[in-house]
Amino acid sequence: MTTEREAFLAGESPEDVHIFLHEERVTNLSALEAHGERVDDGLVLVLPGDKARTVFQQATGIDPMGFAQEAMGTDGEISDDCISGACPECGTSPELIFAFAEAQNEDVGGLYAEGPVIHAYAACECGERYSEKWVATA
Repeated sequence: MTTEREAFLAGESPEDVHIFLHEERVTNLSALEAHGERVDDGLVLVLPGDKARTVFQQATGIDPMGFAQEAMGTDGEISDDCISGACPECGTSPELIFAFAEAQNEDVGGLYAEGPVIHAYAACECGERYSEKWVATA
């Protein structure tokens, strides 16, 4: 059986958003645990787009669309499981990751012709915001 998270990471649910919240970044992580999957140092939520944007903003106090726009300006390293990476400024793993999948689109070309593309935006505790995108792997 494929979990919502596995389906997202394979690019099979472009209507959903993947959110990673580090346990030290959110004050009341336990309030969200019933809606997500606990990972080593945080929580992953895979939610429909509008609901995910609302939850992200409520949990972090950050507008997700403004966050994504700001993060787009800096390339960084985000793992393909969307729960870790390396900040281009200080090298530590991100506190927050907000990611969505875009369906394959051969007309656009490039990565988009190869398969569904994951767009991930991350924030580090040092304040750096960065992004990475890649072709989803099944």
